Amino acid sequence: MPFGCLLNVAFSSFRIYTSCMEAENHTEVSQFLLLGLSDDPKLQPLLCGVFLCMYLFTVLGNLLIIVAISSDSHLHTPMYFFLSNLSFVEICFTSATVPKMLVNVQVQSKNISYIGCLIQVYFVMIFAGMDSFLLTVMAYDRYVAICQPLYYMVIMNPRFCGILVLISWLIIFWVSLLHILLMRRLTFCVGTKIPHFFCELTQILKVACSDTHINNIVLNVATALLGVIPLTGILFSYSRIVASLMRISSAGGKYKAFSTCGSHLAVVSLFYVTGLGVHLSSALTHSSLQNLIASVMYTVVTPMLNPFIYSLRNKDMKGALRRLFNLPASCL
Repeated sequence: MPFGCLLNVAFSSFRIYTSCMEAENHTEVSQFLLLGLSDDPKLQPLLCGVFLCMYLFTVLGNLLIIVAISSDSHLHTPMYFFLSNLSFVEICFTSATVPKMLVNVQVQSKNISYIGCLIQVYFVMIFAGMDSFLLTVMAYDRYVAICQPLYYMVIMNPRFCGILVLISWLIIFWVSLLHILLMRRLTFCVGTKIPHFFCELTQILKVACSDTHINNIVLNVATALLGVIPLTGILFSYSRIVASLMRISSAGGKYKAFSTCGSHLAVVSLFYVTGLGVHLSSALTHSSLQNLIASVMYTVVTPMLNPFIYSLRNKDMKGALRRLFNLPASCL
């Protein structure tokens, strides 16, 4: 199923639900105030310029990976199919937060509508969840490639790869929608301020004027299931990979086999360390600054660095980029 169709299904289901709920006024406010990264007027142009550059690097870098994989037949393999999906998700993940922040800085406004905030929460959760799922699927792909190389193309056939991605989208669509349904039960006071540069679910629950006990329970369960289980799958895959590599006698063979996992391990480490930082800073501290820094690393810096990690550490990607731009072998 094409990416655009999946997004249309998600947005349509969300729009239908919010339209049905318009008649029921569960909140006292029509908008929130996003406090952003700083109140200092002198810093606003600098922050805007920095985040605009980071956003453009993220979009162009990940788009370049998608184009390189699509145009090079050598990269039409399961590993790069999942990588192109990951790059698409990274573009969407950053696009769900940064453009709104840039617009607010430019128009010197901190407002975001109630429905706009719900939409932002919905899509941030979708793309964060898809990041986790895709990294897990990519770990499984590496496990099959290294531990069961003779059956790799049989197991990781195009149909099975497509089903894995489709199931991931469907699961995260419905989990995210569940959080939105529960958010609609909450009430908020007029002039509610969110100490963040985008609508993050944990921050919204903190500023709600009604009981959020059920929301917090569902959030913790979802975080455990969609965070811990995929991470466990990744660790299990790499434990089997390491055990398999230990049986290889030559050092060259071990390096060649494990070198295909280097980029993925770097991205996994970056994603889960920053994600853990966001969760801990939100749960254990009351410092909005620490939470802002962790969230910037998670939602902006990590998606920006992924293209560099995969292009600089991957010989196949380097070759595809050279062929895409007709560059000599000495380049990249």
